[in-house]
Amino acid sequence: MNLFHPGARVIDAATGETLTEETIAAAEAQLAAEPGGVVFLPIETTVASIARYLAAFRLGRPVLLLDPDGDHAGLIERFTTTEVHPDLALLLTTSGSTGNPKLVRLSAAAVQANAEQIAEVLAITSDEVAVTTLPLFYSYGMSVLNSHLIKGATVVLERTGIMQRDFWTAVNEHGVTSMAFVPSQYEMLRRLRFDPAKYPTLRSLTQAGGRLRAELVADFAQRMATVGGRLYVMYGQTEAAPRMATLPPDRLEEKAGSVGPALPGGTFTIEDDEVVYRGPNVMMGYAETAADLVLGDEQGGVLRTGDLGRLDDEGYLFITGRIKRMGKVFGVRINLDDVEKNFPVAAVAGDDKLNVFAANISDDEARGLRTKIAEWLGTHFSGVVVRSVEALPLLPNGKIDYRALESSL
Repeated sequence: MNLFHPGARVIDAATGETLTEETIAAAEAQLAAEPGGVVFLPIETTVASIARYLAAFRLGRPVLLLDPDGDHAGLIERFTTTEVHPDLALLLTTSGSTGNPKLVRLSAAAVQANAEQIAEVLAITSDEVAVTTLPLFYSYGMSVLNSHLIKGATVVLERTGIMQRDFWTAVNEHGVTSMAFVPSQYEMLRRLRFDPAKYPTLRSLTQAGGRLRAELVADFAQRMATVGGRLYVMYGQTEAAPRMATLPPDRLEEKAGSVGPALPGGTFTIEDDEVVYRGPNVMMGYAETAADLVLGDEQGGVLRTGDLGRLDDEGYLFITGRIKRMGKVFGVRINLDDVEKNFPVAAVAGDDKLNVFAANISDDEARGLRTKIAEWLGTHFSGVVVRSVEALPLLPNGKIDYRALESSL
């Protein structure tokens, strides 16, 4: 498979280095001389890392994308093998996994299908210029790269991040037209008083990686509308390579709270309250050991998402929570996502208690919040525990690290 369209460009904002066919060919030659099997790639936001990534695809070598700052000795030991299924192209750790994660097995066809789906709904052409805002080992960051390269667009590599002046300088110097962010980054942008008018070439923002508060959806949609731009709310999972739905910008207000219809070629159904996706971008299955890498497609294009949801009469999906994100207070089941939707907290289950974490609140504020949540739940306040933390712990993908919160109980 070749994700690199002849007209595509990758340029390093700091060094000016660009990705060329010669660079990819050199990476192919180097990789071809190495032992076969899985390519373990701690992928950095550099031309060299992307060249090796694309070279693996061209050679039909499955590549496992890793955090360049992580310790992956155990993972590499578990999955080192020369025996792999011929359709296997990409391996990603499951979202938010730590310790000994299982891997998502993606075929070349699934990766390419999702890149094409995204390019279609976002109208990506060779004129588009994206900038890296997320790590490339994170499926959303990888997805931005794939969907632009396959259409001959430009990707600007920027490593300093949105809190630094160099990032915004690069946006203007390279004429960036689109940026992709997760919810925690939109919170940062609000604090930074982001004004799209300062970036004349910017035409679109995309959001995935978890639920963005309705207030912020409306806020950033309005900010972009003032300059003739768009905000795309998206929904996905690593297991779907990784995106499944996009809410058209012109339906944001009318379909508030929705993540949109399925991507072209995909469909949603609700089965026993669970969102089930069917499409060409669904994974082959999981891998827990090296022996699993020889397995073929175990999913048949069907992904049970683990999300609770509903569909309206136009096929627009509304996510209402996670099947596993449930707790009990005095024997009553509580949807933890509903708590977070209605209060500015992170919620985790406890021993017949609801534990909520809020950033930098006083004892008086904590008591008031406990009372409000208990009243909202219709339960006694003793079933709710409110804890103040300096900041909510986040995973590299910007989502709340619930395991870290649970370990602190």
